[in-house]
Amino acid sequence: MNNTQRFYQYFSQWMELYKLGAVRSVTYKKYEMTAKQLTKLAPELKMSELTRLSYQQLLNDYAETHERQTTMDFHRHLKSSLLDALEEGLISRDPTRKAIIKGTPHQQHKIKYLHQYELQALLNELHLEGEVNWDYFISLIAKTGLRFAEALGVTPEDFDFAHQTLTVNKTWDYKSSEGGFAPTKNDSSVRKIPLDWQSVIQFSQLTKGLPEDKPIFVNGKIYNDTVNHYLERLCKRAQVPVISVHGLRHTHASLLLYAGVSIASVARRLGHSNMTTTQQTYLHIIQELENQDNDKVMKHLASLI
Repeated sequence: MNNTQRFYQYFSQWMELYKLGAVRSVTYKKYEMTAKQLTKLAPELKMSELTRLSYQQLLNDYAETHERQTTMDFHRHLKSSLLDALEEGLISRDPTRKAIIKGTPHQQHKIKYLHQYELQALLNELHLEGEVNWDYFISLIAKTGLRFAEALGVTPEDFDFAHQTLTVNKTWDYKSSEGGFAPTKNDSSVRKIPLDWQSVIQFSQLTKGLPEDKPIFVNGKIYNDTVNHYLERLCKRAQVPVISVHGLRHTHASLLLYAGVSIASVARRLGHSNMTTTQQTYLHIIQELENQDNDKVMKHLASLI
C-alpha cells in the first residue's frame, strides 16, 4: 500500500479487515453505507492528498444532504480508519483533527400512531384462531410494544403463562440471508414484559405443540414490507389511518402515556436504554399531557381561594 491509493479504497480494505465479523451485521451495513458515500463524494481523493482542508471539504459535502448526527456518524467511521492509517505511517498527520461537524436542520418527524378507538377497530379485524399467522404477530406487538425483530425472535419458552410475562432476550436477524437469532438492540432491551390476560389465553393455545426453542413466526425468509403491506390492508378494512408495524409500537407507548403510565415504566417496557429516548420520541404527547396537568393544577389552586 502507498500514498497514491484512493481514500475510498483504503477505507473499504480497512473496513473488511477490522469490522467484518467483528461487529453485528446491521452495524457492518452502516460501514458499507459510509464506504458507498465516500466513493460517491471523493472517488479521486488520494491518501497523500488528505489534509485538514480536504477532509473538512469532504465532511461539508456530505453535510449538505444529511443531518448533523448522521454526519457525525460518517465522520466517526472515517476517523477510525484514518487513525489506524496514521499509526501505520500511511499518512503523516491526522486530517480529522478539529474537524467541524455540520448538517442540515434536524427534522422533527411526528410519530404515527393510532388512538385507542382506532386500535380497537384494527384489533377487531384480526383472526386469532387456529394456526400461527400474522394476525397474532400484529396483536403481540400492539399489546407489548415489541420491536419487529424482537417479535420475530419470540419462542414458546419465552412465555411464562403462570406469571403472565414475556421474556425478551434476543431478536431474529431477518435482514441477513441466513437469518438466525441475534442479540437485542442494547442491554436495556433485555426485559420481562407483563402480559394482559387475553394475550395469555391466546398465546397459551397458539404455542401448544410448537418447538419450545424455535421462533413462532419465522417460516422461511421474512421481509418487513410483507408484514407492513398486510397491516396496511387491515388498516384500510378497519377504516383507520394506515400505520407500519413500528407504528404499532408507537401506538402501544402512546396509549400507555395517555393512560397516565409513568415515562420510566414506558421506557422499561419498550426496552429504551434511558428515559431521554422515550421523552424525545414522544415529546409532543408528553407536552400535551403537561398542558392537561397545568389545567388541573390551576383548577385545584383556584379552589383553594
